[in-house]
Amino acid sequence: MKLIPLGAAALTSALALAPAAQAEMTAAEREAFRAEVRAYLLENPEVLMEAFNALEARQQAEQVNADLARLEEHADAIFSDPASWVGGNPEGDITVVEFIDYRCGYCRKANAEVEELVKSDGNIRFVLKEYPILGEESVVASRFAIAVLQTAGAEAYKQAHDRLISFRGDMTPEALGRLADEMKLDRAAILARMDADEVTAVIEANHQLAQTLEISGTPTFVIDRTMVRGYVPLDGMRQIVDGQRKG
Repeated sequence: MKLIPLGAAALTSALALAPAAQAEMTAAEREAFRAEVRAYLLENPEVLMEAFNALEARQQAEQVNADLARLEEHADAIFSDPASWVGGNPEGDITVVEFIDYRCGYCRKANAEVEELVKSDGNIRFVLKEYPILGEESVVASRFAIAVLQTAGAEAYKQAHDRLISFRGDMTPEALGRLADEMKLDRAAILARMDADEVTAVIEANHQLAQTLEISGTPTFVIDRTMVRGYVPLDGMRQIVDGQRKG
């Protein structure tokens, strides 16, 4: 038995068939087959990298297809949820949705770049989804932001968002109450609203949606028909937006 060096594809096919083939071999033939494979890989280690790259590319394609199917199935909850803040150009041809946690370092790093993306493009509809996953202070911050949106409106929410994303210190109800005072908002109304069922419902819905979309970290972006898990620099975001426009 002799392996023909045809590269990663041939090797992958041979290894895939190996269990069935080995079942029909004698013990000596199986040992010779394994020795031949080992010797070939030692002589041609680049084949392993080719095989790994091919496997990774296949898995990425499968992930993209699975993401696209989920985005299409849950489009209303992602893009048209009335409980989420909407900014940018409401009539934009591209929608960017961000799942955010205020204590997430990469969310903070991405914030200015996302702002610049939306502002400089001029034709992006931007949606923020509160997705607190980094502990109790994250939950408190999101409750505050949602309470502001529900009691004081979209403009006040954006101001609260901007303050929270750069907030230094412990995110406690007391600290956020002082923040409400600084923003000249109704402190008592917002603190009371933070524990309301309506606020809890928003957070629970966002967590359920994230679970359905297999989102486990922040920031995560949905850019029309593309899922972007993790921080991407401004130039990368622009490339993704351009790619979505080109179809």
